[in-house]
Amino acid sequence: MTQKQNVVNELTELDKKHFIHPTSNMKQLQEDGPTFIFTEGDGIYLKDVEGRKLMDSLSSLWNVNIGHGRKEIAEVAKEQMEKLAFTSTFSNWSHEPVIRLAAEIAEWTPGDLNATFFTSGGSESNDTAFKTVRHYWKIKGKPEKKKIISRKLSYHGVAMGATSATGIEQFHTFTTSIAPDFHYVDSSVEALKELITKEGADTIAAYISEPVQGSGGVNLPPEGYFQEVRKICDENDILFISDEVICGFGRIGTNFGIERFGVTPDIITMAKGVTSGYAPLGGMILSDKLHNEIIEKTEGNFWHGYTYSGHPMAAAVALKNLEIIKNENLIDHVNVMGKQMLEGFEWIKDQNEIVDNVRGIGLLGAIGLEKATKSADPIGPKVVSEALKKGLICRSVVYNGQDTLAFAPPFPITKEQMEDMITIINESIKAVK
Repeated sequence: MTQKQNVVNELTELDKKHFIHPTSNMKQLQEDGPTFIFTEGDGIYLKDVEGRKLMDSLSSLWNVNIGHGRKEIAEVAKEQMEKLAFTSTFSNWSHEPVIRLAAEIAEWTPGDLNATFFTSGGSESNDTAFKTVRHYWKIKGKPEKKKIISRKLSYHGVAMGATSATGIEQFHTFTTSIAPDFHYVDSSVEALKELITKEGADTIAAYISEPVQGSGGVNLPPEGYFQEVRKICDENDILFISDEVICGFGRIGTNFGIERFGVTPDIITMAKGVTSGYAPLGGMILSDKLHNEIIEKTEGNFWHGYTYSGHPMAAAVALKNLEIIKNENLIDHVNVMGKQMLEGFEWIKDQNEIVDNVRGIGLLGAIGLEKATKSADPIGPKVVSEALKKGLICRSVVYNGQDTLAFAPPFPITKEQMEDMITIINESIKAVK
């Protein structure tokens, strides 16, 4: 047995014994151990402990937007940690990186969304938004406005409030403690109107939606949907939260995804793309109107905060990440490569009868496989397995009879790399049909 194999075996056994994997099949992991133990990343590629090189067509978890292995990010993190690794931002304490980051984010946001509360990730960002909107209505003298409406197949995270807002059944049946006052609607204007009528607008605090649903299957909204939703929220005194954890900072070709649909929300929640995964950071961004009213009407403290709200190193990393996106014109590149990706998906559809539909916007796309509703054994996971053999990481999403292959490659992907990705996907689908 080689030294490399000894290392692989050791790490596999340690993993099985000591590491609880998130969103995973625990029994399967105990039997087989991890499929990949990654050691390096470079651009759109990952390398594992056995030396296998794979194209990362999902940016890991929709988040490594600027690509793997950017040394300038590591240098900024090192510099900040050497100077100031951590200090609290509670009460009247602050530090330069978080101040500058909050100001920089205000340059990216639409409308008057100019004030950010920082978190460690998307779940915390959405929980923060739910608590904040309920606090807002309480101090406005309307404490009965506490219900949150989200869309079926939405994903908003796995903290208690975030899980409760998520519209995917499996996340609800996992536990017995879903929070009250969360409601789910189909992705139609009529369904939203009906729910508001049924529950009463005077009991509803906010509506939350991803501009494009990610984990639920890369589902684009119906034409004109968000413009109508914005009107309905305004007419019924309901706050509009745009969950930009996946779509924010350029993923679908605009600074924030909701801008693509001509709408400005009251609140944006964000994470992933703000640091491209190089540090855990998220946030809730408030409009000036909400921010000023909360300041004016809150007596005493704003009783919400995390130890790592505004972590100095994470803030410094985020600033460098946003600088890279701007300086390298990566959002323009997203639109160019997104067009190529969608054209490639259309070509795959023409080549394969089992492909029912393709969809995409910016560098967020999906291939729908038509036999999902006709078989208890979906095709997507088999395609993913074939793609791995050919050196491509992609994701299968199987919910409510949908069988979807999801893609969100890193922003710097080249024309040649995109062609490679399309070729591997096509070959993998042909291998299992």
